[in-house]
Amino acid sequence: MRYAICFTPPIHDPLSVAAADWLGRNVYSGDLCEQLSVAGCSAQDMAYYTAVPRRYGFHGSIKAPFHLAGDRTESALLKAMMRFAGEIGPFEIPDLEVSWLGSAFGLSPRVPCEPLTHLAARVVQAFDEFRAPFTDGDIARLNADKLTAPQFSNLHRWGDPFVMDEYRFHMMLTGPMTAAMRQKMEGPLRIQFAAALAQPVKVASLALFIEPGAGAPLRVHSQHPLGKLSAHKPTARFAAPSDPTTSAATPAREVQMAKAMRRLTTGA
Repeated sequence: MRYAICFTPPIHDPLSVAAADWLGRNVYSGDLCEQLSVAGCSAQDMAYYTAVPRRYGFHGSIKAPFHLAGDRTESALLKAMMRFAGEIGPFEIPDLEVSWLGSAFGLSPRVPCEPLTHLAARVVQAFDEFRAPFTDGDIARLNADKLTAPQFSNLHRWGDPFVMDEYRFHMMLTGPMTAAMRQKMEGPLRIQFAAALAQPVKVASLALFIEPGAGAPLRVHSQHPLGKLSAHKPTARFAAPSDPTTSAATPAREVQMAKAMRRLTTGA
């Protein structure tokens, strides 16, 4: 069993719905769902080029997957997360966008989001005591020879090369792609996420992810609201949709969103 601390939107958020349709997997239940079809791409191509982020689930990593230290328990980790989250105020990522991240597509801020960078550094420090130390085999599997000096230092100190000054927030949407497949998928990707990214993305919770076994898909174990619970008020972005059958005047877009959210919740 491994754990990871991440950001992922609430289950009914339009961004979660768009990502589940794109990746073909519900990160909350762990269940597979019907994957979006893209013109010019076969179902096999879609499944292949989204396989890596589908396994890891839609999220932005804050503390990379780790085994619990021998003297720590899941219960203690959950209590620590509740305390920690209560001390951090919610904030927004104002300009998250579909980006080409070297060899794959993902979501990343157009400009660095300082509250997010600071949060990531605090999480890495605060929860390091829960992380089992890396073995020599773990380090070998990470291909440490290709790391820069600061990244290598981070790996040994924090168990992750890409933390502190090396941290770059992103939410992966594909694995590595050929130039031809990049051209086919870029347009549909931007269309798929345009509505969900039209307004700032609120970071109002931290998610604890679990990996039940080696190579198993990761899923959300629990969400931990940031700040005092009394400060969390429902907004239009996070509210679950009303039943589209209750009003003949419901716009077509809302009907589609309601159906998508029902799929995400039930897997149907």
